[in-house]
Amino acid sequence: MGAEARRAQLAELRRRMAAVPARGAEATARVPVAEEPRREPLPVPAALENLLPDGGLAKGSVVVYNGAGSLISGLLAAVTSSGGHAAVVGLPRLGLLAAAEMGARLDRLAVVSDPGPDPLEVASVLLDGLDLVVLGLNGLSVPMSRARVLAARARGKNSTLMVTNGSWSGSALHIDTRVAGYSGLGRGCGRLRTVRLDVSVRGRSAQPRLGHLSLSPADGRVEWVTTADTTQPAATPELPRLVRHAAS
Repeated sequence: MGAEARRAQLAELRRRMAAVPARGAEATARVPVAEEPRREPLPVPAALENLLPDGGLAKGSVVVYNGAGSLISGLLAAVTSSGGHAAVVGLPRLGLLAAAEMGARLDRLAVVSDPGPDPLEVASVLLDGLDLVVLGLNGLSVPMSRARVLAARARGKNSTLMVTNGSWSGSALHIDTRVAGYSGLGRGCGRLRTVRLDVSVRGRSAQPRLGHLSLSPADGRVEWVTTADTTQPAATPELPRLVRHAAS
């Protein structure tokens, strides 16, 4: 991406952020930190709530995520379906149609598949107007100095930054997932019905927590549910095709 194109992209992002309802006014009217009430967390899929220290993603924080893209789609669905605005930067393979099948409002979601040579700057602009920014680092190791700048911006804008696919120091929360298995597939044949994840959550001020989630069809859509263990659940209707592509 050339310098001129990059400047135009950033200008367009800033224009779009200014048009997001309420966020700009909220930032300018913010009371001093000492007087601020406790911030309500961003919503997450119900099955994930008990694993997170605040029952959701803390506003104004940075979260490091590693693992299946399908849970990122679920987080985007939870935020946008409850009235929030979100963005995805540097994750061109993320299943957006799968997110829609989980209930995401795509009209509340900005996508920057190719952020150019400096994805951190793009994320910084988006934090100015959105509730959640998911940033794919594409293997980048972020220097501590820049990590602190973005963390301060997220805190100041009351936005949540989630980083994935790279190295980031100083995060308050780490979420790691691993695909534990599938149901519906036989030996070389069959149809994928359920995806199971093992989830590990680590925070600065909370004990590590482990859980097991399954992505399953329910009432014409797909949703995350809590499972007691990783044994194969009973057969369920086939997952929609687009969600199968987002399972990894």
